[in-house]
Amino acid sequence: MSAVAVTTTPPTGHDRPAGSAFGLVFTTLPALLRLTCGLVGAVVALTVRTPPVRVSLLLPAVALLTAWSVLYAVRALRHGIGPALVAGDVALSTAAGLLIPWLVAPEVLPGEGSWIAVLASATVINTQATAPARWSVPASVLVTAAYTAGAYAAGNPAEGRAHAVTLLAQTGCAAMMTGVMRRRIGRADRAFADYQRMSREALVARTAREAERRHNRDLHDTVLATLTMVGLGAVPPGSATLRSRCATDLRTLAALAEARSAPGDGPARLDERLRAVLAGHPELTVHADLPPCPVPGPVAEALAAGVAAALSNVTRHAPGASVTLRLARVGGTVVVELSDDGPGFDPSAVPAHRYGLRESVRGRMAAIGGRATIGSAPGAGTRIRLEWSDVH
Repeated sequence: MSAVAVTTTPPTGHDRPAGSAFGLVFTTLPALLRLTCGLVGAVVALTVRTPPVRVSLLLPAVALLTAWSVLYAVRALRHGIGPALVAGDVALSTAAGLLIPWLVAPEVLPGEGSWIAVLASATVINTQATAPARWSVPASVLVTAAYTAGAYAAGNPAEGRAHAVTLLAQTGCAAMMTGVMRRRIGRADRAFADYQRMSREALVARTAREAERRHNRDLHDTVLATLTMVGLGAVPPGSATLRSRCATDLRTLAALAEARSAPGDGPARLDERLRAVLAGHPELTVHADLPPCPVPGPVAEALAAGVAAALSNVTRHAPGASVTLRLARVGGTVVVELSDDGPGFDPSAVPAHRYGLRESVRGRMAAIGGRATIGSAPGAGTRIRLEWSDVH
């Protein structure tokens, strides 16, 4: 039996759908949050410039932070959020917090509503969402400490303490939320990877089983069929018919091997294939009606092989029977009917291990999406109907 090769591809982003979705969401949202807070903060910062705000320091600081917000959003949306963006955001927010006495007017500092308070909150939330907890939590604590120090230096320790509690609460909540999501998403991706692995293994096993069944059908319908007929005395040893059948079997096996190495799905004349099958059974009297009927190559091969198997059964079990073979296309359905006036049999009494009907006929039709109907009864002959439809 030849080896069966199944190509597998290395894992890609599509093999981690939950992780990819998580990365998309936790890249887009931080980018939009940083951009929105940066632009709104710039407007608010420039609106209130009462002393001790230093305009000479405020203007370049706002320009730098606004440019950074735009750069952060663009880089995040195009390339994702890496360590450089996280570190840069933390550094700028830390510096802005320490400069609160010169960047925020005293009247807008209380109430945790200053533009630097909003900047700090956005930074700690984004950091938890985009960096591992072992780095994001200390970074958020650093931003909190800088804001608190700046508020104290501005003469408002109550604001420093209040917003420090807010920043730490935001850090804890965001860290727990992203941690839980990462763990659950990791489990989901591992389950999906296991499912893909089992699917690939099932495909390999199914392909191997189908190849084995195909080989067994080929052997059953050629060499084994001929040997069985010889053993039953249906074909006398040394006769011209036996030599012809042996030569036909060899040609069939060689053609099958060639077809396996260079399969093709192009059109084929089913009527010609059926005539070639009849030529391999000169011992039978067959009345054939075979109008031209082009079908895909694999379909022609399966139908012709099914008819060949049925004719071999006639030779073995009803050697003197008269056989009728008809081919027709009804709409989009190709119908092949083979009937004989032999002794017939009870299909329900055929042992499960017998290959002739189960695999050589029904198995071949199932492989191409067709169906086989077998009608017979003791003393009533046998009628086999093979159908394949090109309407899907």
